[in-house]
Amino acid sequence: MSAAGDVRLYMALQKAAHAFKKRADAALLVAADLTTAQSAVLVAIYAEEGATQRTVALALGLNESALTAMIRKLINRELIVRERSKADARAWSLGLTESGRKALAAVSDPFSRINDRIDKAMGPSDVRELGRLLSSLTEALGEERA
Repeated sequence: MSAAGDVRLYMALQKAAHAFKKRADAALLVAADLTTAQSAVLVAIYAEEGATQRTVALALGLNESALTAMIRKLINRELIVRERSKADARAWSLGLTESGRKALAAVSDPFSRINDRIDKAMGPSDVRELGRLLSSLTEALGEERA
């Protein structure tokens, strides 16, 4: 296969991901002054009471070090708090502040509108199948060791 053919699917996925992120970031910045990445951190903290930076990183498929600056920024913006874990005195637990909960609620509508556009473009059954396929692909790539 030619070099151009080898990157065809990857480039299509990259282009789609970039377009979604660009639209979502613009909508979220207006709605809650958050990026999609920051919103994902808030969602991960909300989903797991007593979440640590490690559990958030695992939930989002990121390295802990990649979250350090973002966690600091969200703390400085008073959207999350960090306190000693009750389960492990060496660890820090993360939690949402009231402002963090309000910001998280504010991003619900923009994400719903984006998902509605996807449903309209593809149809709900194709969206479910694409979601399943992307999850399988993500899992398979996660198993591969570079």
